Amino acid sequence: MSTPRHRIARRSPRPGGRRWTTLARRPVARVLAVGLAVAVACELVLPELAAATATAGAANVPAVLAPSAMTVTPPAGRDMAVDRGGGGYGYWLAASDGGIFSFGDSSFYGSTDDLALNSPVVGMAATPGGRGYWLAAGDGGVFSFGDAGFSGSADGLVLDRPVVGMAATPDGHGYWLVAGDGGIFAFGDARFYGSTGGVDLNQPVVGMAATPDGRGYWLVAADGGIFSFGDARYHGSTGDVVLHGPIVGMAATPDGRGYWLVAADGGIFSFGDAGFYGSAAGVPLKAPMVGMASTPDGQGYWLVAADGGVFNAGDAGFDGSTGSLDLRNPVVTVVPT
Repeated sequence: MSTPRHRIARRSPRPGGRRWTTLARRPVARVLAVGLAVAVACELVLPELAAATATAGAANVPAVLAPSAMTVTPPAGRDMAVDRGGGGYGYWLAASDGGIFSFGDSSFYGSTDDLALNSPVVGMAATPGGRGYWLAAGDGGVFSFGDAGFSGSADGLVLDRPVVGMAATPDGHGYWLVAGDGGIFAFGDARFYGSTGGVDLNQPVVGMAATPDGRGYWLVAADGGIFSFGDARYHGSTGDVVLHGPIVGMAATPDGRGYWLVAADGGIFSFGDAGFYGSAAGVPLKAPMVGMASTPDGQGYWLVAADGGVFNAGDAGFDGSTGSLDLRNPVVTVVPT
């Protein structure tokens, strides 16, 4: 298990050998300039979903779990969209080869899909203005695009477990990487508030989310166990719940007083002030869920499957997906603008 790791010194991209870390600094002839913008405009409005909110009880177990609220099966080859009149947002999908798919008001700033990566892309984070983003690879490599600045990476370190996700600071001047053992790597103005690197976990860590002020973060494990650091408060977990599918991601509410967990079967578990707006549990999925993202006002969320199918609930608008495309590599995450 890795020991708690504090901020690692800033490192510049290496010119040659392995790879450049900031593609924006490559010569013009070598800049990745081809973007995929796929708009699969198919929207199926479902009947109103039963509202339910999972709250933490004395044993830190949700009192109400309603992962079977969605029972409508979308037509073959189409994505499900639960639309409550929202819209005006956009999102990116990132594939394991670093391919980027832009939808809605999101713009394409580059990708790594034509590079020979040493490790697959596992996470993504956007800058505050949505004019850039970072990709994180399993070996700790970081790739920055648009106005996302490069503040360092862990790709030169010997990791006890691969990196599984990342989160950016509120001002976009730093970011954290999290490994499967809960080891935390902080760069730029991201501070280290603790980790589970020295803890014997029941299940590996699969993701993280930062608090709104950037002074804390949560880690989530595959069993739904939640680990809070800094000013991040614990609002409950599914650590003691028998899940139909492992937890694969989380998202925090805008005020940091709650969070959602998403399972591979599309089940949603909400804690604190996070509202329940529906789930995809009970819907036959062509591919398992791999992540989720909250809308800016916290009144909805997107779920994304490994085939790039997008499932939206609450005020999250449906702007397209890659669910009908034959992808070379699976989608690993969704990030809102």
